[in-house]
Formats: sequence, structure tokens, C-alpha cells
Amino acid sequence: MSIAKVAGRGVYVPGNDIDTDRIIPARFLKCVTFDELGPSLFFDERFDGDGNSKGHPLDEDKYAGAEILISDDNFGCGSSREHAPQAIQKFGLKAVIAGSFAEIFHGNCTTLGIPCVVMDEQSRSKLAEQVQSNPNEALILDLEGEQIIFANEIYPMSMKASAREAFLAATYDPLDNLLSARDQIQDTAQKLGYA
Repeated sequence: MSIAKVAGRGVYVPGNDIDTDRIIPARFLKCVTFDELGPSLFFDERFDGDGNSKGHPLDEDKYAGAEILISDDNFGCGSSREHAPQAIQKFGLKAVIAGSFAEIFHGNCTTLGIPCVVMDEQSRSKLAEQVQSNPNEALILDLEGEQIIFANEIYPMSMKASAREAFLAATYDPLDNLLSARDQIQDTAQKLGYA
């Protein structure tokens, strides 16, 4: 399925260099399936030792059900754990806007169908302020038009060209690509004598 637009309410989680250990602490990596990861997103930043909320933006009532995460520079740095984008997806977030992304995190998000959108600091700060003032308003990531629409304003954005093309052409999931080419794979296997 191609992804040309992503719409949803936003939530701003401030901070540069938010690494994958902050996104999903290491002790949650021993889960049996990725489905269990959603509640553990930003766990140590959201909860104290007794499990009480620290008032993290993801736990504020006004952002409940938000689907687009906005953050700052070098988002997803640190270890290459695939669990970080999985936790983001399982929490219910469908896209991430930041100043920049760590390369491996960006690639892991792309294969899951989570667009990673880059915005300059001035535009991102303005958008974050607007989202904080209007938390019930949906924003639209227009991947085709390379713009973000929020509260009747248009913001510039950019994406890695290969990721953008993959979303628009529905080729972002390598497993799906492999399965859709099953007949060609079997033909090649027969020609090579493997089948």
C-alpha cells in the first residue's frame, strides 16, 4: 500500500539526541513479540520507579491518541535496535518529524512504513508551538507535495529521496517486495537448479 499522506494529531517531545535507549529502554528488548512494546515507549522518561507519571507529553490528556511525533535533532541515535521504531509504531504513532535522524533508525522506520520527515528548526519550532496550542487539530504530512499542512498553514519539509519514492511506490517493505516476487524467485531458483 502506497503512503502519500499521513494525517493525525501531533505531539511534541522536545530534545536533541534522543537515542534508542531513551525511546525504548534495554530491559524491554527481551519481549517475545514487538506487540508488547507500545506501553514501554519512553518508559523511563514517562514514569518514576513506582510507575507514576512524570508528566511526559505522551501522557498528557490533550495529546491522547496523537499519531505524529515531533522532536528535534539527531532523533533515534545510539544503538541500532529495531525495537525503537517498533515501539513508536505499537504506541500508535504513524510518522516522526525531526530536525535530523540517525541513519539506521531512519531505515528501520522506513521498512515499517513510518515516514521520517525533516523540518528546519524555525519551521519545526513554529509547528510545535501551533500543535501545543491546538492539540485537537490534525496535521497532514503530504509526502507527494513535500509539505506539512496544519491550521491552514503550509510548512516546508523534506525526506530522503529514496524513502519518499519507496512510500509513494509502495516498495518500502522489503518482505512484501520479496513475497510479491515469489513466482520470479521460484523461476530463478529452478534455472539455478535449487528447486
